Amino acid sequence: MRNPLPPVPATLLDIEVADQLRRGLPTARLVAAPDNDDVEPLELEGVRISGKAGDVQTLPGAGPRWVAGLGDGEPKQYRKTGAALVRAVHASLAEDVESGGKAFRAVQLELPEEASGEHVTELVLGLLLGGYRFKVTAEEPKPVVRTIRLVSADPALPALVERASALAAATALTRDLANTPSNVKTPAWLADTAARVAGPRVEVTVRDEKWLAAEGFGGVLAVGGGSARPPRLVEMTYKPAGATRHLLLVGKGITFDTGGLSIKPADGMHLMRTDMAGGAAVIAATRAIAALGLPVRVTALVPCAENHVSGSSYRPGDIVRHYGGKTTEVGNTDAEGRMVLADALAYGIRKFTPDYVVDAATLTGAMKVSLGLRTGGLFASDSSLAAAVVAAGARVGEAWWRMPLVEDYAENVRGDFGDVRQTPGGPGGITAALFLREFTAGLPWAHLDIAGPARSEKNYDEVVPGATGFAARTLVELAASLG
Repeated sequence: MRNPLPPVPATLLDIEVADQLRRGLPTARLVAAPDNDDVEPLELEGVRISGKAGDVQTLPGAGPRWVAGLGDGEPKQYRKTGAALVRAVHASLAEDVESGGKAFRAVQLELPEEASGEHVTELVLGLLLGGYRFKVTAEEPKPVVRTIRLVSADPALPALVERASALAAATALTRDLANTPSNVKTPAWLADTAARVAGPRVEVTVRDEKWLAAEGFGGVLAVGGGSARPPRLVEMTYKPAGATRHLLLVGKGITFDTGGLSIKPADGMHLMRTDMAGGAAVIAATRAIAALGLPVRVTALVPCAENHVSGSSYRPGDIVRHYGGKTTEVGNTDAEGRMVLADALAYGIRKFTPDYVVDAATLTGAMKVSLGLRTGGLFASDSSLAAAVVAAGARVGEAWWRMPLVEDYAENVRGDFGDVRQTPGGPGGITAALFLREFTAGLPWAHLDIAGPARSEKNYDEVVPGATGFAARTLVELAASLG
């Protein structure tokens, strides 16, 4: 019987490189918009071509079958255009098959001479991710194009395509993991899948609930205590020869979040299958960093747990002892992400003594209010590291905005009955970051709150509805800049 779950990792289309067009293959053409209002738009075979980024027209004649606009030709427009083009190609293939026509499985695209390496990277990201699909169904999947052939004489093109493909694969794997429904995606499933997909250069150790109890991971055990599916800790290690810098990545791995006893409203709870998107980004980024052979040591930790409601759930008013001994006064069981991250941060820093620490989490609804749904919130104790994160994101099409760690609120984190308070008063995103900072031992640290951009309800640029895969590319690019 065919497994109705999509495979993890998803199979992305192939990008081939060639120096000339091949006769007989369907062809797409890229066209920039006129640079001023006085220039008439291009017209081909009776079809008016605006050149607007993402505007794809299908032509009826024997020339190029699709013409896609590039807008003003900025690199980000290439990403948007690549995504729109691959969606149009898939739609054309489905129409051909439905009408009984001959199915094509490859398309060629000639690159403009002015396309730089940055343009190519963005275009490949759009082509590979714009057609991403995740659907659990008993129906036969719709046909998709298998290969896109990029035509250019640039000798640097193969290396650019290889690197961009690795970035796209990291984003797609993050989407795969986050989109997987939580009746399948238990903490054990997520941990075992991380071990399966990590690749030969990454060592993976999965810690079970007995090990977590013996080592004193009180935050993970408290959050996972209400579920019949016990928690796990994923520990991934990549140690390239000659690496002089060590990056610790920590990702929130809450495989489903009811809110616990501080239960969430029913509306929107179904989206909580993606509450481990930060952990997914860390898993996928580590895999990609190793696949690219980047010269930086990486340790990745993903604490995995389900936050459920039962007689064994943790309670508001509890005092939880984290790894290393620090205690937290629980104020709201729906603030579970910081509880599991605190354990992993303390453990990772004490055991591995990294040079840099970065965590990623769908942590606070406050960041959705502050920055919307397309920009990640960045908190950092070190300005150089913050600048590196922002720059890395800009190079791979992910936007970050640095938020302040307002010291006036730091005192709110101090506890009355324990060392720290889980949910102190004040602005939610800032106080959550200040809570996490208590577990970073003064190291250069960045906290990525991706509650807004981690999921989407509609297509935009290379994003499709569901999990977006946000942050994975930034983490890979950041590692490359530190190596």
